[in-house]
Formats: sequence, structure tokens, C-alpha cells
Amino acid sequence: MHIGLPKEIKDQEFRVGLTPASVKALCAQGHKVVVEKGAGVGAGFTDDEYDAVGASLVGDAETAWAQKLVVKVKEPQPSEYAYFRKDLLLFTYLHLAAERTLTEALLKSGMSAIAYETVMTADGRLPLLTPMSIIAGRLSVQFGARYLEKQQGGRGVLLGGVPGVQPGQVVILGGGIVGTEAARIAIGMGAQVQILDISVDRLSYLETLFGSRAELLYSTAAQIERVVPKADLLIGAVLVPGRKAPTLVNRELVAQMHPGSVIIDVAVDQGGCIATLRPTSHSKPTYIEAGVVHFGVPNMPGAAPWTATQALNNSTLPYVLKLANQGLDALKDDPALAQGLNVADGKIVYPAVQDVFPDLGQPVLN
Repeated sequence: MHIGLPKEIKDQEFRVGLTPASVKALCAQGHKVVVEKGAGVGAGFTDDEYDAVGASLVGDAETAWAQKLVVKVKEPQPSEYAYFRKDLLLFTYLHLAAERTLTEALLKSGMSAIAYETVMTADGRLPLLTPMSIIAGRLSVQFGARYLEKQQGGRGVLLGGVPGVQPGQVVILGGGIVGTEAARIAIGMGAQVQILDISVDRLSYLETLFGSRAELLYSTAAQIERVVPKADLLIGAVLVPGRKAPTLVNRELVAQMHPGSVIIDVAVDQGGCIATLRPTSHSKPTYIEAGVVHFGVPNMPGAAPWTATQALNNSTLPYVLKLANQGLDALKDDPALAQGLNVADGKIVYPAVQDVFPDLGQPVLN
């Protein structure tokens, strides 16, 4: 199969869909990989490295997009919609529940699009979302600590505190992978950490990880109203696969937080769980609302592209090889991969996305 690897064009997105090692594996099985020049530079991979493993380097995105299978990292940007066509198979993060315009463009083209974030195994794991969730969770505290600095608009709180001065308070909404990794870093920095989740089983598991180093709370509206106003750093870590995240924190509650507190919502690309949080970018990552610093960068792992690209490829390559070898027939043999199909033949085929856009057609898969 002919596979295209275009350069990412989302603001300061330096990750790349395939590493040279992944390209080598594809070429070894007889596939042709067309790489847009400079696609891997931001992640630390030179054009020469791609050339050395058998890739065909091209100077324009159009040629990379003209291949049968296109592998990316982030959702296509509006300027890329012109490359859509019926016989194209796209494999990337999509997050369609928060992207109506993109969904409409995919449907209009008739192409097939498989979303990394909805590939799901029989036991409910999300193998292609997990590596980026780990990175985003860890980065959320790293960024939070930075924007709590007074020079960055924060209230000047050191998360770890010092002897004689209490540490900062970190509240994490959601105890999944993102929340767990955020807590791991926050605890390591010496912060006071509260984790809220609606699963008692998950809270019990977190107790085995953190013991008394984190306060584990069952998430209710009343509990959220109690802890959010005291947070120096509030992290949204709520994920409902394929759907928009529920709003857990309203504007009135945000207004009760200390001036200069920081909010980071890792699920902003799925709509986020905090009413005042909107998508930002690495170029302009924050804004102030109700006196609180809001950070809403949807491609947070792009800040660590060398690590993130390799972590992503470790998980995506087996699926890319299946698609390269079998095309869409691979979905018949791999139920997890079949769960990733969001759009095909002008129809939404992932029920959770269809629920968000009932006017855009009926699902054809269950």
C-alpha cells in the first residue's frame, strides 16, 4: 500500500505520525511510504533518516495526502480539507464530538477515517489514547506549576511549599490515566492532592498507588463545590470515549477560586469539563477569566514531541501495519481497530459521535 506522512500544521504541533523506525518496518513489508520533507524535524527526525530507511521524500503536503492511507497525529486542519477524497483512509486523532466542521467535511468527502482515541479493546482499554494521556497528565502539573508563578499571571504559589509554609492544593477531576499521572507528578512535587472520581473501584485502586499521599473522594456535585474554590491548581481529567466531556464546574464555581489560581483541562479537545475553559494554543496558551488563569491547549503532548512521537508509534505501528496489509478488511479481523472507525461512505459509523450530531446521518455499526 502507498502510505502518506504529511507534516503536522496545527499550531506548534511538532509530533509526527511515523518515526523512521516505523517507516522502516512498513517498507520491509513492501509498502511505499511518502514523507513530506520536514515532517519529522520537530520531533528530532531528519529527512535523511527517513530517506535511509526507504521513504520517498516529497516537497509538498498534497503529494503526501494523495496516498491511499494517510497517517497523522492531530485532526486535519481546515486548510487540509481540500485533500479529502472518497478513496482515502485516514488514521489519526479526530475527537469529532467537538469538531462539527471537520465531521461535515469528512462526510462530504465519503472517505474513511479511523480515530486513535476510539480504538478500544474488549476489556475497555484505549491503547492508542493511553500513551498521550500519560504524557498529558504529567505535563498538566508541569504546566500548572509554571503558570502559578506570579510572572505568568498566577498567584505565586509553589506547589511543593517549603518548611513552615503549606504546599499548594491540586484538585484533579477524574481518576483515570490522565488523573493518575497528574497525581503522580503533583505528589512527587510535594503538593496536597485531591482526586475525585465516580468509581469506587477506581478510587480503591488509586489507594493502592498513593496510600495516604492523596485524598481520594467520591465525585458528587456537592463535593466538587466544596473542593474547587480551595484549589490552587484545578485539573480536568474527565474522558467519555467518543463523546463530549460533561460540564462539572460552572462559571459561578470558577469565580469562587482564588485570583491567580490555574485551571488546566486535559479533555478540552473533547469539549472539556469546566464551563469557562476554551481551546487555546501553544502560541497563546492561557487567558484570564474570573481572575483565574485558564490553560486549554488541546495538543499538550506536542510540547514533548521527541518523547510523545515515540510513545505514540509504539502503540500505533501494529495497527498501521494491519491497515497497510489489509486495508479496511483489517477491521473484520480486529474488533479493537473496528471500534476506531468513525466515518465511512458519507456516514458517521461511531454511535457516540452520531449521538452528538443526530442530524448528520445514522450509524451503520453497533
